[in-house]
Amino acid sequence: MSPRGVATPDVRERLFAAAERVVENGGPGALTSRAVTAEAGCAKGLLHAHFASLDEFVAELCLDRFARTAAKARALSGLVGQATVARNLDAVVLALFDSGGPALSGLALTRPAATRRIREALEGGAPGFTALQDAVTGYLTDEQKLGRVAETVDPHTVALALVGTAHHLLMTSRPGNPDPRPAMTRLVAALLRD
Repeated sequence: MSPRGVATPDVRERLFAAAERVVENGGPGALTSRAVTAEAGCAKGLLHAHFASLDEFVAELCLDRFARTAAKARALSGLVGQATVARNLDAVVLALFDSGGPALSGLALTRPAATRRIREALEGGAPGFTALQDAVTGYLTDEQKLGRVAETVDPHTVALALVGTAHHLLMTSRPGNPDPRPAMTRLVAALLRD
């Protein structure tokens, strides 16, 4: 445990990673500020020293994870012509299910104040599913120009289908449900067929 009064390096990420583990192991109901700080191995008041409330913490955690996935999606533009199109898309859409994606989605849904804050941030321009869709559309368009994606494939529709399905699976996944990753990989392959 970090001693009182000593700076904790990368405190946001440390608390976020701890929260993901708490939710993955115990579900949304297990998340408390004490559970997070205990899991992070830091002082009990650290979470509230950095976040006004647990709802703000949950919202910031979800927005941070959206931003990470959006950055990964934007990086697709640098992968044009490399590896396979399906492999590159898999890396992005499957990233939504990393770090407890379904558990975090469930967590946000159980906390109306966090959900409201997330919605406001997304409406204000924070990266979310629209950023993912735009990045995937641009990537597929560029790959189509190289002939690596069939002319019969509509990049916008494929992006909408991938992001919409991922959103659906994130919102409906429950502990004990089958892993959604294989279904997403099959969907990527099916959508890229000409």
